[in-house]
Amino acid sequence: MNKKRLQIEQLENKLSGFNAAQKVVAPPTGWLKAVRVSLGMSLQQLANKLSITKQSVQEIELREKEGTITLKSLRETANALDMQLVYGLVPKDGSIEKLIDRKARELATRIVSRTSNTMKLEDQQNTQQRLKKAIEERTAVIKNELPKMLWD
Repeated sequence: MNKKRLQIEQLENKLSGFNAAQKVVAPPTGWLKAVRVSLGMSLQQLANKLSITKQSVQEIELREKEGTITLKSLRETANALDMQLVYGLVPKDGSIEKLIDRKARELATRIVSRTSNTMKLEDQQNTQQRLKKAIEERTAVIKNELPKMLWD
């Protein structure tokens, strides 16, 4: 097994733990405020734990709700709430393999289509079946090589 494939497999295993988490919808107030309120902790109590003002805690909660909070602030505030920040990325395609497959197929289709158009102009048009086979073969090569242009 080559190094890239091993890296992908290891990353896939790590990311799979986040699949269930992507279905969780954040509370409308943001996680920090929702947890603080649910615990019955006042703004002042959390502010004391963070050694900041209660207005600063309100700002942190607002920034989290708006999506402008830093990971550092989120981690520190979560820690003050006796919580742990869990951070990860989940591929929109469901897995890294599916993401690579989709991108490789898109690139292969562009490459084969360019060649096909050139051949069409030279009156040497391919059949749909040959085009489909060429795309499949090119996709396999791209997935194996994982060229940097795959992400352009």
